[in-house]
Amino acid sequence: MSSEPLAPLDLAFWHLESAGHPMHLGALAVFGSAPAGGAAPEEIMDLLAERAAAVPRLRMCVRPVLLPLGGAAWSEDKHFDVRRHVRHTALPGGDFTGAANRLAGELMQQPLERGRPPWEMYLLTGGPDGSFAVLVKLHHALADGMRAVAIGAGIFDQIAGGRGAGGGRARAVPPRSWTPGPGQFAGFARERIEELGRAVGIGASVVRATRLDLGGGSALAASSSGTRRLATAVLDQDDVLRVRREAGGTSNDVLLAVVAGGLRSWMLERGERLPGADPRALVPVSRRRPGAPYGSANKLSAYLLGLPVAEPDPWLRLCRVRAAMDRNKAAGPTRGAGAVAVLADRLPPLAHRVGAQLAGSAARMLFDVLVTSVPLPRSTLSLGGCPLRELYPLAPLAQGQSLAVALSAYGGRVHVGLVADGKAVPDAGRLAQCFPDELAELLKAAEERSRTGVDALK
Repeated sequence: MSSEPLAPLDLAFWHLESAGHPMHLGALAVFGSAPAGGAAPEEIMDLLAERAAAVPRLRMCVRPVLLPLGGAAWSEDKHFDVRRHVRHTALPGGDFTGAANRLAGELMQQPLERGRPPWEMYLLTGGPDGSFAVLVKLHHALADGMRAVAIGAGIFDQIAGGRGAGGGRARAVPPRSWTPGPGQFAGFARERIEELGRAVGIGASVVRATRLDLGGGSALAASSSGTRRLATAVLDQDDVLRVRREAGGTSNDVLLAVVAGGLRSWMLERGERLPGADPRALVPVSRRRPGAPYGSANKLSAYLLGLPVAEPDPWLRLCRVRAAMDRNKAAGPTRGAGAVAVLADRLPPLAHRVGAQLAGSAARMLFDVLVTSVPLPRSTLSLGGCPLRELYPLAPLAQGQSLAVALSAYGGRVHVGLVADGKAVPDAGRLAQCFPDELAELLKAAEERSRTGVDALK
């Protein structure tokens, strides 16, 4: 594969990273034993290595370039050795889930080696009846959530060797120059002026949206330590759909309300004073066109959403979330302060390198928590005949942030992955337990409204 310049947003993610704030995302996949009996760890390792090596993007590393200044490019690692990226750890018997979460948290806080292709896989064995887990780490410059799914899907039996989800060779797209002809110049100039206007508008929105007080003594406003703690939860997807049918809106509205209610319960349990202003969630939005190849660059924007944690009524919390998300969608994903990622496309490479630390520090003044939903294939998946039981997405923590929540639906359940700062949120496991409780409260409210015929929006 030839050299391929990093797209602006990919370059931004690459430069945003520091030793204490790695910029990788990931997933913790839990597999049951094969119907014919558990596979040996050596066999699973061989399978992971073989399938990962077959994904061309995973053989690429980032190299600096002379021009443009501050730029970088993907180039094939001539000394690529997949065994440097795929590792095995046998966990002690007992609480396999707890041990896997603890180790995954420790591994997520370790930056990827920048001189190699920026990804790792860890096979974690020792589960009951031959079950095991696989932790995948991918640098955010390599993948956004949807592209991570496409790349990671290449390890599964149903997709390995195919071309649609990362198994096929990605085509390098060289930069192209274009000079408008006389009849095209007016349209070209108008488009550039509109782009500048959008960029200025987003920049002004970011400035207006920043704040210095993020909630006083809340753990969400605590200084980050660079440590990581991982926790997981499982929600019943049918319950989510029942609430959505009664309330209207989308399943994602329900999940955002679950996060808001879970945060409220957790804060009250800790004896925290509920913030006067709603904590703000950054909700990423994919800007990929339907059918666009996943080998292309990160395509992200985001919405800012106030999480109504001070509202005691779970149904009213959901109504407020739905109304706010409706307003965000009406404005579109390229408007407002949440669309700050779109600004990356307007900046030269040198600006990303010089301004990376400033941009990273600004995240804390813009939002309090990241909440993202990652779509997964609907089909049943397996690895070496071992069925995938659970898949918990893991989002990166920006500098100054203490909590990121990622959700994915698979197999009739919604899997919730929490990545938290280990010192700011040492009780991440308790926070994760609050989410199923909040969904149960919403379901109870939905059933009561259905029984009495109360308008869902009241």
